[in-house]
Amino acid sequence: MTVIAAACIQLRSGKDTSENTARAEDLIRAAAGDGATYIQTPEMSNVLVRSREELIARIDVLERDLFVTMARRVAADLGVFVHVGSVAVLAGGGQVANRAVLIAPNGAIVETYDKVHMFDVDLPGGESWRESSTYKAGEQVPVVDLPFGKLGMAICYDIRFPGIFRAQSRLGADILTAPAAFTRQTGQAHWHVLQRARAIENGAYVISAAQGGRHEDGRETFGHSLIVDPWGDVVAELDTDAPGHLVAEIDLARVSKARARIPAIANERDFDCRMTRAFREEPA
Repeated sequence: MTVIAAACIQLRSGKDTSENTARAEDLIRAAAGDGATYIQTPEMSNVLVRSREELIARIDVLERDLFVTMARRVAADLGVFVHVGSVAVLAGGGQVANRAVLIAPNGAIVETYDKVHMFDVDLPGGESWRESSTYKAGEQVPVVDLPFGKLGMAICYDIRFPGIFRAQSRLGADILTAPAAFTRQTGQAHWHVLQRARAIENGAYVISAAQGGRHEDGRETFGHSLIVDPWGDVVAELDTDAPGHLVAEIDLARVSKARARIPAIANERDFDCRMTRAFREEPA
């Protein structure tokens, strides 16, 4: 039986990467002080800037990113895994990546993941987003075999695309992740049900650290960082949009128990889908 203490760091990132990094370091250290050995930060941990030009002026390549450099140093100092939910980094050719980074207790980067699904939506009230105009979409989705279990990496809007999480679960992922900067209105409507649905249908833990509150660039995010167990129960939640951290024990034996009760992955079959046109009588 593998039991670990997992943590979510909730942020309210602004435009200053140095300030965001310093605040996050304090919360990461606090979570480790509470016993966490796997610590996850939210999407866009290093900076939240709506203007593409301003964003590019404030970021760097991954190797020089202030937030990732801090996370590597702190992971080695504390002997913990730090999962940077994502950072905006320069990706060459004038492109930007929304990139998650998993860091080992020795400070080494274990894996990275570039967000696959771009949040291109028009919401009620005039709120509109076009991530594809700023970010280069990723093409590969990883599962990382860690000492305590197998972890699948995803980011925010990916949570609405169940195929990612099913593919990861087929590869044995015990823990699924979707660190996020969910908008307030979509979070109020769908945040909890989406996290719980991905956990239930895959019989896996879902851990999602979140951005929360009103940010310097004017956007509002939902907060409510969550850890959901393989049966769909919320193990821990920051029931607010304020910066902070939560720590909860997760027992990976519950994954095999859930999958034995409802063997949805084992029972799944390939199928074809077709459209049938109903008979329509031609007018006389």
